[in-house]
Parts: sequence; C-alpha cells; structure tokens
Amino acid sequence: MKLRSSIVGILALALMAVAGCGGADETTKASAGGSGLEKVKINIGMMPVVDTAPLQIAMDKGLFKAEGLEVSMVKLAGGAEAIPKLKGGSLDFSFGNYVSFFAATAKKAIDLKIVSDGFQSAPKTHVVLVPKDSKIQTMADLAGKTVAINTKRNVSSMLVRVAAKAHNVELDEDKNFVEAPFPEMEGLLKAGTVDAAQVVEPFGTFISQNIGARVIWDTSQGPTADFPIAGYATTSEFAKANPNTVAAFQRAMSKAQALAADRALVVAAIPKYTTIPAAVAGSLAIGGFPTTLNATRIQRVADSMKEYGLLDTALNVQDLIVDSK
Repeated sequence: MKLRSSIVGILALALMAVAGCGGADETTKASAGGSGLEKVKINIGMMPVVDTAPLQIAMDKGLFKAEGLEVSMVKLAGGAEAIPKLKGGSLDFSFGNYVSFFAATAKKAIDLKIVSDGFQSAPKTHVVLVPKDSKIQTMADLAGKTVAINTKRNVSSMLVRVAAKAHNVELDEDKNFVEAPFPEMEGLLKAGTVDAAQVVEPFGTFISQNIGARVIWDTSQGPTADFPIAGYATTSEFAKANPNTVAAFQRAMSKAQALAADRALVVAAIPKYTTIPAAVAGSLAIGGFPTTLNATRIQRVADSMKEYGLLDTALNVQDLIVDSK
C-alpha cells in the first residue's frame, strides 16, 4: 500500500509538473502575441505594385506570424475593388489609395477606419508624360488637352489638376481626362489618342524607354511633394470587434514599413509578387513607406479633395484613424 501510495504521489507530482510547464508555455505564447487575438486568420487585399512591397517583406520576415496572424493575400485590380470586399467581409484589411477610401466614406458607402499608412510619393513615382515629339513642354501647355489617367475623380486626376492649377490651368474631370489602364497608356500616347498621360512606376520607366516619352511634370514637387498616396483600412465594425487583431496587424506593418527604408529589401521583394523582372526592379523609382499614422499629414489628401470637388464637405481624417499600437 505504501509503495502504491508513493507511486500515486510521484505520478501526481509529474502531472502537476507537466501542467505547470504547459501553463508557462501558454504564457510565453501569449506574451509573444500568439494568443488574445479575436481573429487569427486574416485576408489582406493587395495590389501587385511597388507600393505594397512592405506586405511582401512582412511575409518574408515572418512579421505577421510573430504576431500570431495567419495571413492570406488577395490580389486586387484596383483600390475601388477593396470597398465592396471589405464591406462584405471577404477582406479583413486592404491596401488602397486614400482618395478612394475617403470618397467612399463621405458617400457613406462604407464606414472605414485607417489602420496603417502605406505609401507616399517621391521623385519619379508619379509623372506626367507626353510623346517625344509633342509640342507640349510644361503643365501650362495642357490647357484644352486630354490626359490619360487610370481612374477619374481619383488620386491620379487630382495630382494632375493640382499641378495644372499651379501653372494657372484649370482641368475638368470630364472634358480633359480619359480613363485607361496603365498598360494601355503607351499605345494611346504613341497613337496620339491622348496628349499626355499620368503614370506610376513601373510604367513611367517602361514608356520612357519604349517610345522615348518625355516627363513634363513630376508630381512629387510643389503642392504635392511627398503626397500621401495610400494606406491600409478595415471597417469600423471589424476594428471594434477585433481590437487585438487590429493592433497585431499594425505592429507587423509598422515593422515592415520601417524595413522598407532599405531599398535593397524592396527591390528584392518586388519580383516576388509582381510581374516586374528582377533586372528591372533595381532601376525603378521607389516612394516612401511611412511607419506611423499621422492625421495631420494625411489630412492633405482630404483637403485637396474638398478643394477640387471630390468631396462635398470637409472630412476630418483624425476621426478615421485607429491608433492602437
């Protein structure tokens, strides 16, 4: 009986030790951000453009995994596609340009919250091109001319209109702009179908090399220098129901954005999620990747939208920002 009691006692102590080890392990996981998340598996909308390089870096460096997040990337054709998918719940977070996000919010099409900054313009990332033999030399020469943009009443047309106004030229959204996908703009310029085109990288580099198109204006100067272009958003409902998940996403993105300050990391990441060859990636103009959400800086977008008729009433960006890091 004594022997049996001793064995039972030893087994009890062993079980307690195992239980104690399990508890410590769970505590470690919790402190590492592996537990406490309302939703572990998340879908992130992205576009295969230079602007989303930090997402690829976050995946490569295991930054989402370190926060306990299991991430699936969903490729989007454009920022406008993110709105219905966020609203319908097929996306938890999405990359998109601020003009699209703010316009949808103002129209009450969706109740959005901005959770991470994404991309800002830099020299040669957003340029206005004309054919090499064009008589157009400056933005002042665009009066009465047509300009190809990827989407009307969006960031592209706004950047061009701000630049034109600085040269005393007023451009009309319907009369002066022609919508076309970026890959088609080279053909439009070459055929003379449009007088100019506003493009982003890598198309600026490609079109200049292929047909000798000239840059008449780099929008990352003057009134739109270092202009906030895009960020990451979720719905207000998701942010309220999943504060820990949102905070984990923000921490991972902040680290990834900081790593993207290393141009070599960005160049190495680009061919992994885009069709841009590695040999070309190194020659591209690359913009900035802000690491913090600054309402004052991003307010520039909303204020410009109001000035150019893309918003009917003023929008306070601070009301849309979730700062839970």
